[in-house]
Amino acid sequence: MKQLAAARRKPDRANGDSGDGQADYRLDDQFGYILRQVTQRHTAIFAETIPEGVTTTQFAALVRLYEMESCSQNRLGRLTSMDAATIKGVIARLAKRGLARTWTDPEDSRRLLVGLTEAGIALTEQAIPKAFDITDKTLEPLSERERGQLVELLLKLR
Repeated sequence: MKQLAAARRKPDRANGDSGDGQADYRLDDQFGYILRQVTQRHTAIFAETIPEGVTTTQFAALVRLYEMESCSQNRLGRLTSMDAATIKGVIARLAKRGLARTWTDPEDSRRLLVGLTEAGIALTEQAIPKAFDITDKTLEPLSERERGQLVELLLKLR
């Protein structure tokens, strides 16, 4: 937190800091920038570990469907924190690859249901153990205690 505090220091006019807040803003010290770098690192580890080029959003959809067996596309979007357009594209790509299928809800023809195919189930079962490895590699620089603290703090920001 030392860097974040330093980014809010008072202006030093003697060294050319105008006091307008711009001269003391350091991108490298900003939470969002640091978080994006960590996300990029995690995504790279994910891409090299999970089979068949499954993206992080596709994996989230696969795992939720694996847990639930099936649900509406709209609900799946909410359960994976994706907007309607994003989940629609994710499901379309999974269906194109033969990992998911869609069908009209027999009780409400306006609702589209989504579920995994046998290939989708098999891929998900193969990928889940690797997901634990991804988490371990991402958090490798941290102690067990720090890992728990980080997750706890991030959950507060969610």
